Amino acid sequence: MNILGNSIKEIRKSKKMTQKELAKLTGFKQNTISNHENGNRQLDEIDIRKYAKALKVKPQQLFDYPSPQKVELIPSTLQKVTYTTSKLEHNRQLNVLDYAETQLEQQNTVEDSKNTVTDNIIPFPKLSTYNYYDQPASAGTGQYLNDLQVETIELPVDYDADFVIPIYGDSMEPEFHSGDYVFVKLSVNLSDGDIGVFEYYGDAYIKQLLINDEGAFLHSLNSKYDDIQIDADSDFRIIGEIIGNFTPIEL
Repeated sequence: MNILGNSIKEIRKSKKMTQKELAKLTGFKQNTISNHENGNRQLDEIDIRKYAKALKVKPQQLFDYPSPQKVELIPSTLQKVTYTTSKLEHNRQLNVLDYAETQLEQQNTVEDSKNTVTDNIIPFPKLSTYNYYDQPASAGTGQYLNDLQVETIELPVDYDADFVIPIYGDSMEPEFHSGDYVFVKLSVNLSDGDIGVFEYYGDAYIKQLLINDEGAFLHSLNSKYDDIQIDADSDFRIIGEIIGNFTPIEL
């Protein structure tokens, strides 16, 4: 988990910038930025400098934002205690001191107890609900995607996705792994380099769309798989863009 994702997200939103716009400025893929902002992917020094430059802030501001608000004791309270105690006789001042020390000891005991309980509790992450199709799309040879049953699923990550599907196969490694959940935003307008879900002759694929002088291709990130060429005569359609992924943890 990285600790700067929330800072990047909040600063980006404060500048009314979308993840896609930030992706163009940093050179990262949009799903990489999503994983950074949600704390699911580590950041190194080069990554931090890229974000700082794109957001037009100093790198240190990513560590400092948002600044925690400090709660200070109102000075007049201490002044009143000191002033009132100074008016007491010596024996009564000793009583005040004894009472104050007792209160401090009790306070420390309570704080130690809270810390002990907190140390033993693993915080449960906030869950987001998604439409889930249990029929996987393939990152290899294709998988039939029609007539699917929609369910709901709760996951501890937050994406602006229209639905979630599992992925099978290794053709998109190392970015995506078999068994991952992928988050899909419905769209028919993908550009060169975008990773999406595509239907090709009735089967669903998760691939990267490449468009160059030689034509259009469905590209695998794993070099052992060949590209699939598509043209105007192909039975092909774009289903949506992959905006993030989540790897389930097996207990």
